[in-house]
Amino acid sequence: YRSEQIMMIDHQEVLSDAQALTATADSTNHRDLGSDRDIGRGEPMALVLIVDVAADTTTGDETYQFQVETDDNTSFTSSTIIADRTIAGSALTAGSRHVIPLAHANERYVQGVYTLAGTTPSVTVTAFLQPMSMIDSNDVTYPNGYTIA
Repeated sequence: YRSEQIMMIDHQEVLSDAQALTATADSTNHRDLGSDRDIGRGEPMALVLIVDVAADTTTGDETYQFQVETDDNTSFTSSTIIADRTIAGSALTAGSRHVIPLAHANERYVQGVYTLAGTTPSVTVTAFLQPMSMIDSNDVTYPNGYTIA
């Protein structure tokens, strides 16, 4: 008997779905919470990053910063950062997972912001919002296109 756990992800919580990054960019999707409300109280939330294609570290000067911002409008013209993490390119290996806890305060809209710098930065990520209670530190992730033989 073998028990396997399957991770379910709500499509509405996906901010990036295998988004290829080579420069600073916003996530392809944003989350509309429907009103200006606090998503962090009671159930702590996090941004989960899954690396689909490993980060380029060819020249050694590449940097990768991942943020979550919130605002009262979809243009994010007066946004506030509610989560921020710089991750070494060497840690952004294919299949790796990175969890960034969110602050308790937010406005109606939430999106990811990816700041890449250096000579040849590139990485492909899937990013989604998830309650911390649903994040298992023993989970294993695999890059897209991975074949088990």
